[in-house]
Amino acid sequence: MSNLTNMNVVVTGGEGLLGKACISAITEAGGTAISADISGGDVHIDIADENSIKECVQGLVEKHGHIDGWINGAFPRTDDWGIKFEDVPSESLRKNVDAHLNGYFLCCQNVLPVMKTQGKGSLINIGSIYGVTAPDFTVYEGTDMTSAAAYAAIKGGIVQLTRYLAAYYGPDGVRVNTISPGGIIDNQDPTFVKNYEAKTPLKRMGKPSDISPAAVYLLSEDAAYVTGHNLVVDGGWSA
Repeated sequence: MSNLTNMNVVVTGGEGLLGKACISAITEAGGTAISADISGGDVHIDIADENSIKECVQGLVEKHGHIDGWINGAFPRTDDWGIKFEDVPSESLRKNVDAHLNGYFLCCQNVLPVMKTQGKGSLINIGSIYGVTAPDFTVYEGTDMTSAAAYAAIKGGIVQLTRYLAAYYGPDGVRVNTISPGGIIDNQDPTFVKNYEAKTPLKRMGKPSDISPAAVYLLSEDAAYVTGHNLVVDGGWSA
């Protein structure tokens, strides 16, 4: 495993499914993992609130002295998330884009200048296969599930935002990458799981522990020449 010794790494959404796995993997790799979440963790952050982001970043710098890694993994969404495309209110789309995509933007806007001043740093945005490929709606047949239209717009935007930021901050020694996970098992409808696994070359859904090693790699010096990349970890789904 890559070495993260002496690195302070912040994970937004650190109390979530992927967030907890990343916290664990960072710690195992020798890093200091800091869970930043709206509902607990080591520090509070609401990525939909610019002041909350500013206060979080400032407090972390004051306490730890440096921020070496940052993972944008929070997943804010409205209560009507996942309804049919035709039924999505315009206000719902605005709220979801503002909280999620704009939230990642604001986190980047506040933490990347800190890394620039340090002369180094690694930031990871969590994307999705649905940010790079169209949904396969047949996997939802026989269930009440669907893929949220806002999700595709948000995650696609995150992938391109990463490329922009990698180019912008590359001269400052700061790296910015995306990880795009495939479907992660999380007590979904068994019919959906069966449908999904049948279409995946590895014939299973992903686990959080499939994603966290990719994060450790991109945070570490093993990835010192990797920036602007979208690392797809999906069991071959997008192949």
